[in-house]
Amino acid sequence: MSDASKETGQGLILINTGDGKGKTTAALGTIFRALGRNMECAIVQYIKGKWKTGERIYADQLEHLTLEVMGLGFTWDSDDLDKDKKAAIKAWEKSKTFINDDTHHLVVLDEITYAINYNFIELEDVLETLKKRPLTKHVIITGRNCPEDIIELADLVTEMKMIKHPYKKGIPAQKGIDF
Repeated sequence: MSDASKETGQGLILINTGDGKGKTTAALGTIFRALGRNMECAIVQYIKGKWKTGERIYADQLEHLTLEVMGLGFTWDSDDLDKDKKAAIKAWEKSKTFINDDTHHLVVLDEITYAINYNFIELEDVLETLKKRPLTKHVIITGRNCPEDIIELADLVTEMKMIKHPYKKGIPAQKGIDF
């Protein structure tokens, strides 16, 4: 790890969950802070594979950030859940590599909760990997319906609650705001 590892302190598990918008956005804000401290960061996206997101476009320009877009799109739109499961397993294997390496200080598992809740990856494997991670490794988990066992393990849990959303008024997702 780089010199930044001296400043990372105790590794934390942070969760952004709930039905409201902003789970990934909050994680990206934390990534931005970590990058400002010269920390090596990795993001594994489990769902957003079909979208050309703003973070995907910008990540290639940033030093110290690895972004792996490994999803095949929204699971609820899938016509081949077997293919989605294989993609989730591959994403989880990549995630474990980042979590266990000596390079990355912060790892974001974006929308991993879907892969867990669809039983594409084993909850027990996720829990064991999180428990056995290096002591200074920070991990952020995003997605709706985070399993209670992960919530219990976490150091910080934030639930995003939807109060109002432009989609309800027929306003589609906006570039630079939603993706």
